[in-house]
Amino acid sequence: MKRFFHFLFLLFIAAAVAAQNGKAKYVFYFIGDGMGLNQVHGTEIYKASLNNSVGVESLLFTTFPVASFATSYSSVHRVTDSAAGGSALATGVKTKNGGLGVDSTMVTPVSSVAVWAKEAGHKVGVATSVSIDHATPAAFYAHQRDRGMMYEIALDIPKAGFDFYAGSGFLRPDKDHKKQDAPSIYPILESAGYRLVKGYNEFQEVKNKADKIILMQEEGGNPKSIPYAIDRKPGDLTLSQITEAAIEVLTKDNENGFFLMVEGGKIDWACHAGDAATVFHEVMDMDDAIRVAYNFYEKHPDETLIVVTADHETGALALSTGSMRLEPAVFKNQKVSQEGLSEALGQLRRDKKGNVSWEDLQELLKDKMGFWDEVPISAQAEQKIREAYDKSFQVETVEMVESLYARDEPVAAVSVGILSQMARLGWSNNTHTAAYIPVFAIGAGCELFTHKMDNTDLPKKIKQAAGY
Repeated sequence: MKRFFHFLFLLFIAAAVAAQNGKAKYVFYFIGDGMGLNQVHGTEIYKASLNNSVGVESLLFTTFPVASFATSYSSVHRVTDSAAGGSALATGVKTKNGGLGVDSTMVTPVSSVAVWAKEAGHKVGVATSVSIDHATPAAFYAHQRDRGMMYEIALDIPKAGFDFYAGSGFLRPDKDHKKQDAPSIYPILESAGYRLVKGYNEFQEVKNKADKIILMQEEGGNPKSIPYAIDRKPGDLTLSQITEAAIEVLTKDNENGFFLMVEGGKIDWACHAGDAATVFHEVMDMDDAIRVAYNFYEKHPDETLIVVTADHETGALALSTGSMRLEPAVFKNQKVSQEGLSEALGQLRRDKKGNVSWEDLQELLKDKMGFWDEVPISAQAEQKIREAYDKSFQVETVEMVESLYARDEPVAAVSVGILSQMARLGWSNNTHTAAYIPVFAIGAGCELFTHKMDNTDLPKKIKQAAGY
């Protein structure tokens, strides 16, 4: 009997070691563009504030057993852009800012972890909340010296031959990098065997009729990006739906496993605009997409790896501006993004045929921002809004407030800024920083991510965990 129990003990140890050393058959790689440590922590503080708590309410991915951080500099820049940052996360090789899937010569192509997975016989998907030809997704399949060469980037899609691509659409489907007319990318993709699908409903109709799919928004959607989570309307394509669709395509008639990269691309956009409420909603929205992957992990816990990280931090987000106070609950009154508020202001202008009164503006801001009703504002803040009103509605030509991805009405920018001031949350700039990027992991091989890393380490560790 003693020998029998000894045998069982050895069998248990062997099984545990085998499980620990198991390969990641299914790999999820989530990248929050612009999502630094404070964007993550700020979201958790905001969630807790909604329940009148001074602590944090965890996101799903921050409960993963591995939590670490990484550096993000590019080959010659201490502060990376999304192309070089994405390329490092994809290929394990640093390049200069602007380069995609090339080394620092900007000429020599380098393969990504997605390509390694494909060569190992796995299905591969690349998905994002912004355009499919944008920097981060492109880093996994394209080889171009300049992230602005979007037409040429799109031509690299059939060359990579991945099984699933998804995003809002294509920014330059028929203009080359010199903005000259070129053959439309769509028939080129179709001739390469891709089914072009417009919207999640159409995907449900055709998912069993195609082996390779490119999922985009419904006809008429903005090709630049899917809507911000805070602006979402019924029928809008979501990052969670994209993740669900990817899993369906990548598991169909497939026993070999898959690799899927999913980017929450508009965290960065909201950070560039200094729009904290929208940032928090975008982080929560990516967390919802991660939950889709986590549900899959729960069914295949010994064969699935989920890694969550970022390409860089944007905005140098400060959680308190020096008063030792932080009041993020005021953001619950913001019903739209800064971009959405700007669109609402433009619609008000059209509805009133350019004759927008101060009282008209107040009613709009009460509805969209909670000002005066739910959010009492100071005389000084009201004066700022009044000055912005004069710049927006009392002049012939409006001077828009520009950030990297938006041109917004002055009233919108000032209103969002006032909420940040009331929350005592600050932005030191409107661009990227050299701050550490977060790393979270769960599943097969997650123990490889337990220490400080460089961004180039992540794809190499995924390769090791998956045995590509």
